[in-house]
Amino acid sequence: LVTPVTGGAGFLGAEQGSWAKYAVKTLAPKLGLKVKFVLGDTPVEQGPAPAQALAQKYVAAASVLAILGPSTSGAVAASSATYGQAKIPHISPSATRTSLTQGASKEASSAFFRVVPGDYIQGPSDANFMIKTLKVKKVVLLDFQEPYSVGLSDAVEGTLKKNGVSTTRLSAPNTTTDYSAYVTKVPGDADIVFFPTQKPGDAQTFAQQLLEQGKKAKVFGGDGSNDSSQFKAPGSYVSNFAPDISGIKADAALIAGWKKDNPGKAVGSFGPPSYGAAQVALNAIKLACKQGHGTATRQTVLRNIKKVQI
Repeated sequence: LVTPVTGGAGFLGAEQGSWAKYAVKTLAPKLGLKVKFVLGDTPVEQGPAPAQALAQKYVAAASVLAILGPSTSGAVAASSATYGQAKIPHISPSATRTSLTQGASKEASSAFFRVVPGDYIQGPSDANFMIKTLKVKKVVLLDFQEPYSVGLSDAVEGTLKKNGVSTTRLSAPNTTTDYSAYVTKVPGDADIVFFPTQKPGDAQTFAQQLLEQGKKAKVFGGDGSNDSSQFKAPGSYVSNFAPDISGIKADAALIAGWKKDNPGKAVGSFGPPSYGAAQVALNAIKLACKQGHGTATRQTVLRNIKKVQI
């Protein structure tokens, strides 16, 4: 699994890692597979370099048949070509940028898959919620100069503009820790600041600085802000690409098993899709082993990804 383990988005990697590890532990024996789970760290503050370095490392390791992730859109864009050339399937549980899979200049290779919807679904959904439920008139969108936040902001902004909502676009480096200078640029009559961060602590900081400067706008966070232990400003909103599965009766046994392995941990939105991504990879490996009389290759695993039904 290639995911942020350290840095401001470390909560994401911890959650995804626990669910992917649980999937390998419980599903691999049932499928007759012997699989080793490995965790690779891509801190979001360090940009594309860690993802590129890990891709080279895993391509060189002949025993690596499939990658879960990369988790972030930027890491996918930075490393997908390397995985694609090596015919290694990589299945992301959270990379949502539209241009990874759509458009004239796709940023991901044909070996890339994801088990979550893209920005082309989430963006308009967020915008329509703002328009229909929150009745917004003026929205500020702040991206962080990296693929995830830029892509989701673009998708939200397009729908807002089509519906006559006034928008202001701001852009900050992904390493920003003090947002006071950006808060000053938020109009006093703005209703919402769309803040698609991968670091929930930053969403909390921004919300606090809005209050300090007397701004009325509420923060509408993206996927990475969905951590109520770090982002808990009253009146805020959070958008996510995946549901909270604790409300789905069919998942009760799955949740109970994961909780037994992870005592005291809460079910979030990032973890379960990682289980799903692992489920796809493991079933594809099983199919490849059947076809190869007990032996799977990267190419045969890749060919079988689309045949998997879960």
